[in-house]
Amino acid sequence: MTSQTAPTGNAPTADQIRRAPKVLLHDHLDGGLRPGTVVDLARETGYADLPETDPDKLGIWFQEAADSGSLERYLETFRHTVGVLQTKEALVRVARECAEDLAEDGVVYAEVRYAPEQHLDRGLSLEEVVEAVNEGFRQGERLARENGHRIRVGALLTAMRHAARSLEIAELANRYRDAGVVGFDIAGAEAGYPPTRHLDAFEYLKRENNHFTIHAGEAFGLPSIWQALQWCGADRLGHGVRIIDDIEVREDGSVKLGRLASYVRDKRIPLELCPSSNLQTGAAPSYAEHPIGLLRRLHFRATVNTDNRLMSHTTMSREFEHLVEAFGYTLDDLQWFSVNAMKSAFIPFDERLAMINDVIKPGYAELKSEWLFRQTASTSGSGGSEA
Repeated sequence: MTSQTAPTGNAPTADQIRRAPKVLLHDHLDGGLRPGTVVDLARETGYADLPETDPDKLGIWFQEAADSGSLERYLETFRHTVGVLQTKEALVRVARECAEDLAEDGVVYAEVRYAPEQHLDRGLSLEEVVEAVNEGFRQGERLARENGHRIRVGALLTAMRHAARSLEIAELANRYRDAGVVGFDIAGAEAGYPPTRHLDAFEYLKRENNHFTIHAGEAFGLPSIWQALQWCGADRLGHGVRIIDDIEVREDGSVKLGRLASYVRDKRIPLELCPSSNLQTGAAPSYAEHPIGLLRRLHFRATVNTDNRLMSHTTMSREFEHLVEAFGYTLDDLQWFSVNAMKSAFIPFDERLAMINDVIKPGYAELKSEWLFRQTASTSGSGGSEA
């Protein structure tokens, strides 16, 4: 069984966490811009509404504005990032930098989502938006390889749940499914906008044997998760953290799962958990109290994600560092999360298996072997002997 707590001195270092092969399933393109890029693009495109024009101050503003405890307030910050992403050049640049930044952080596979319908203000078509982002991802993958990193990036096309274009975006995702797009998503404020409003899109994707995830169980509770699964047929849950509301922890430490929680665990439905983002939107009070600890202990299909790297001032490595500190996780635990995520990716089974067996497991084995040599060096230098 994978370890739940770290033996003394066995916590992975920050450098090891950064070098560990990581898998990211829930990351928003318009939530991961470099602050300097936002400033550059605002100047180049004439966007005049930025609250700060100094990159350092702007980065701080995004984080503080997102630290509100409200999902609705958190989503307001995207007005500025979307505002500067209205040209082909901007989309290519941001997608390229996204792939480079993730690769530099040790991410080997990522699914990055964005809403094409939000990038049409300057005359781009939906197809031009998709092709620009795909071009940027391919550029970023090539530049990462040149810098000694390997990453594969797939796009998830998102429809906004308050709008009425979900079927159109689902059809777009299906047209580009063999050209860089790996699936579909809906996002936006959950309250008042249930996923069942978009049943025609989900039914279409199921008929086409395509994949989709649904933002559910973040700000809204169990009904959102239930609808996403039982009415819409989601393959994964975007966040899904509120499944904890269907789990009872008794005073003696025993645990009882409700019917929905049991279904999610039994069916191995992936949870795209985003710890730092959840703290910002009020879904969890602290890392130590985040439901991921219990969900991991109960062997749900839990994965770790960044959500919005700019707004949360985070990376995959930072997310793992927080969990190592909060729960005493070892490299075995981080490998468990990474394998879970790769198993849940929207690429073909044989490609997922190759990533697990040829990239992820060997990468963690190499990192874990460092402990053996370090322990040997420490023992040989102690001057002691064993009977």
